[in-house]
Amino acid sequence: MKFYISTTGIKRLTISSAVGSGGGGGGGGAGGTGGFWQVMKGKGSPATRRISQRAVLPALLILGIFLPFLFLRIAFVVLESATICSSSPGCMGWRFFGGSEPSLRLREELTRALVEAYIDEDGAGIGIEGSPVSFKELVKDVTSNKQDIKAFAFKTKAMILNMERKVQLARRQESIYWHIASHGVPKSLHCLCLKLAEEYAVNAIARSRLPPPEFVSRLTDPSFHHVVLLTDNVLAASVVISSTIKNSANPEKIVFHIVTDKKTYTPMHAWFAVHPITSAVVEVKGLHQYDWSHEVNVGVREMLEIHRLIWSHNYNNLKGEDFESEARQERNLEVLSPSCISLVNHLRIYIPELFPNLNKIVFLDDDIVVQHDLSSLWELDLNGKVVGAVVDSWCGVNCCPGRKYKDYFNFTNTMISSVLDHDRCGWLYGMNVFDLRAWRETNITSTYHQWLKFNLNSGMALWRPGALPPALIAFEGRVHPIHPSWHVSGLGYRFPQVDLQILEAAAVLHFSGPAKPWLEIGVPEVRSLWSRHVNFSNEFIRKCRIIE
Repeated sequence: MKFYISTTGIKRLTISSAVGSGGGGGGGGAGGTGGFWQVMKGKGSPATRRISQRAVLPALLILGIFLPFLFLRIAFVVLESATICSSSPGCMGWRFFGGSEPSLRLREELTRALVEAYIDEDGAGIGIEGSPVSFKELVKDVTSNKQDIKAFAFKTKAMILNMERKVQLARRQESIYWHIASHGVPKSLHCLCLKLAEEYAVNAIARSRLPPPEFVSRLTDPSFHHVVLLTDNVLAASVVISSTIKNSANPEKIVFHIVTDKKTYTPMHAWFAVHPITSAVVEVKGLHQYDWSHEVNVGVREMLEIHRLIWSHNYNNLKGEDFESEARQERNLEVLSPSCISLVNHLRIYIPELFPNLNKIVFLDDDIVVQHDLSSLWELDLNGKVVGAVVDSWCGVNCCPGRKYKDYFNFTNTMISSVLDHDRCGWLYGMNVFDLRAWRETNITSTYHQWLKFNLNSGMALWRPGALPPALIAFEGRVHPIHPSWHVSGLGYRFPQVDLQILEAAAVLHFSGPAKPWLEIGVPEVRSLWSRHVNFSNEFIRKCRIIE
């Protein structure tokens, strides 16, 4: 095990190749007694506070752990030396980790005083604000005022409590800064879009047709394997496609459909035009190029507006909230992610309208990397269901691959508690098989809109912001479970715990969570699984200094 301090904080990494015993179809679980891969990532901070936060937060955490023990040990030294030593030479035989019989008596007396000294969480018994701020001040106060051992115990406890509060505050601040860092767009990705947009303007090749005319017929041919990506991230889309092709048994049968917004269309088109993929077909289409009916346009606008209102409602509620626990703070800060109000993120409920001529597609999020061949997904029998998704998990009984319904919904509201089970596992969004023909025969999209309106009329308190909660309700009873090894998620959190062999066996690794692999706060040991599909020798990648 390695324990060290770097410029990004404290890191500890434990890697074992053995597999623990665990339930579920995917193999051993991370919670077993066998091997596991645990990554504890250090504390990130915004660039504007890079020096102060990176210097102060790790120091506060270390001091908060070790200082209480150091205080007590040195207190024994000072008080005992004042009691049994009349001069400095007389104390030469005193041992720091030992002590004479008077030392043992003093230790017992001090321990008893510390146990009896009562200081509640609000600092009753002694003013926390008036407690010593350093050990030197504590010793000076005790010796100069000739206070008894009980007074020393009170002051020591107050000092320790004060330090604990500072550590808790530092953790909360660090968590907030970490989430703020996850919401930004790195200047390297912004640079990449600008460079590609410039290339589109000056280079005719960057404006060439995608796909070439001879492959246009494949865009609606059901005999091909159609993959859909809804994204505004050029680099992420390139990794999804390159990793899929690299691990495909028949890449020539794959057709990629990339749907992006208007501002990203130009750089997205330029990237795949300048870097053509000869083994597969790639289509890049902007939302502004769709000619939807008036009804669909109104529905999309209404959907996005309600999601924005839900996001704003939660944001306003969080501003003055005093978080009860760090875990609750983490969950609440996640809802502030820009993806919660991203149009391309919410448009997945309109996939049948986006691709009216397709019957079956595999949907991939842009924060995934493909590790194995996906061909058999298109042959998967969904047994009349609309979506194939991972529901069960490799980690055992009562362990969800994502989160339980109680983490998404407000079960104090009868509208939710009457139709959903709070302890049920939510299916994973991000790598799914959709039977679009079956979808068109249902009312899934209208049900989705109906529940959005219910949420709006209920004070926007039915669920947390995001695309998944209303989709869980809309697709209720229409989900076909697929094997857990198809999709391992949660790699975008600070403390992912995934068995090494589970990672290697997974067909798709999903960096769901705030720490995307293209961000500096991404966990390096897991991010490397994604970055190995980035061509760092590429001219645009080098010019924009994309991190490796």
